[in-house]
Formats: sequence, structure tokens, C-alpha cells
Amino acid sequence: MRDTILHIIANYGYIGIFVSLILGIVGLPIPDETIMMLAGYLITKEHLNYFLTILVAFSGSMIGMTVSFIIGKRLGLPFLEKHGAKIRVTPERLKHVEKFFNRFGKYTVSIGYYIAGVRHFSAIFAGISNWSYGTFALYAFPGGLVWVLVFVNLGYFLGEHWHHFYKIIHHYMRIALFIVIIGAILWGYFIYKKKKKRLCKVKIKS
Repeated sequence: MRDTILHIIANYGYIGIFVSLILGIVGLPIPDETIMMLAGYLITKEHLNYFLTILVAFSGSMIGMTVSFIIGKRLGLPFLEKHGAKIRVTPERLKHVEKFFNRFGKYTVSIGYYIAGVRHFSAIFAGISNWSYGTFALYAFPGGLVWVLVFVNLGYFLGEHWHHFYKIIHHYMRIALFIVIIGAILWGYFIYKKKKKRLCKVKIKS
């Protein structure tokens, strides 16, 4: 399956990237990160344009997320529990994502891209939870853009060695994500303390 998808990307370029990412996000067994890293490598060979590749990959990902969101909103959890196996939505996967969703809330939609199994169904749970599309887009779109930029740029900078690093990167994805989350929390706390200190100084002067 992986080799077939990579062959499609290599031969059909932007259309292959666009369609593959839609289907991969919806839940088909398509290696999303591999597609984007290959696209990054093809940019170095001047087979693809950098900015157009980012736009196409981001658009495909967001359409896939939107389709998943609509599935969750229109069909709901009972339907997925009964018929979800047809699109690889097994009861075990649903329970796993539900726990993750309940634990991390809205940020699951943003950070779930980096965790296989979570990114495919986080949008579904957002729909099931009856989010408005505006709220969903607010969390899904920025996360999706960063996800696309990370993997396309990895493929670009790794060049011909991109496929050697993929398994290592994928294996340590959760560790990397944990580090990013901790870093973001610490940075947010630093900014909060800095603003609080400024407010205190303003009050003292006044």
C-alpha cells in the first residue's frame, strides 16, 4: 500500500498529494507523513513548487478533517459503533480517542495530527460533541498547517535521505509531541508571569 501511494505521488504530483491526504485523514490506511516527506524531497528535485505543495497538502488535510467532522456531526456515535469498521473506526479505536479527547479537550484537534489513530478520529469526536464548524476550524486549521509544514520541510531538508529518517521520526513522535506540549506550557507560563509583573508595576506607579 505504501509503495503504491508513493508511486501515485511521484507520478501525479499535486493531485496525488491532495486526494491521498483527504483519504488518509478520513481513515484509510494511507501514510500521511510519508506522503508529505516525499513531497518535500520532490521539491528539492524541482518536480514540485514549495508554496503550491504546502497549499495543496493543507487543503487536502482540511477537507479530510471537514469530512470526518461532518461524519461525526451527522451520523453520531451509535452509527459509528455499528458501521465504523468499514472505515477502520473500530470500538477500540473509538474508546482510545474518546479518552484522549476527554483528557486534552479542544487541543486534541490541534495536536492529534501527530498521533496515529488520534488524528483520524479527533474531528469525528468534535462533530459528535456538537461543536460549531467555526470552533472546529479554529483549532483544526492552525494545527493542520503546522503539521504540513513540519513534514514537508523535513522531506525538503533531509533530501535523498528522507526515507531513512522516517521510521525514527515516527517512532519518537509521541516523545517529541510531549516535549513540544511541555515547552508550550512553560512558554505560556513565562508570558503570563511577565504580563503580571508589568501590570503590578503599572499599578504601583499609578
